[in-house]
Amino acid sequence: MIEETKGAFPMWLSPTQVKILLITDNQIEYSLKIKTELEEMGVRVELDDRNEKIGYKIREAQMQKIPYMLVIGEKEVGEGLASVRSRKDGDIGQMSVEEFKNKIKEEIENFEK
Repeated sequence: MIEETKGAFPMWLSPTQVKILLITDNQIEYSLKIKTELEEMGVRVELDDRNEKIGYKIREAQMQKIPYMLVIGEKEVGEGLASVRSRKDGDIGQMSVEEFKNKIKEEIENFEK
């Protein structure tokens, strides 16, 4: 399976399914709330709160073949959104956390069928 997928596992099999990437430390509280909500759904999620440039964090997550990345900045916190990036599709755009949770839930349910 590893050789076949070159490490880009399907979302349901990936060790880390979602990585939350903060732009600054000001978004930590909002990001922890999102992380908790996703974990309650059974999603394997990590929070990258390192003091690195966002481009570096995104590139690193892509190299780790993380299926979904949520980029959280001041605008996302103020509007209750997340900027979603997919390993497969790139930048998907902003969506509410509920929309993202529904997207993940649907993807998991489609696999189970």
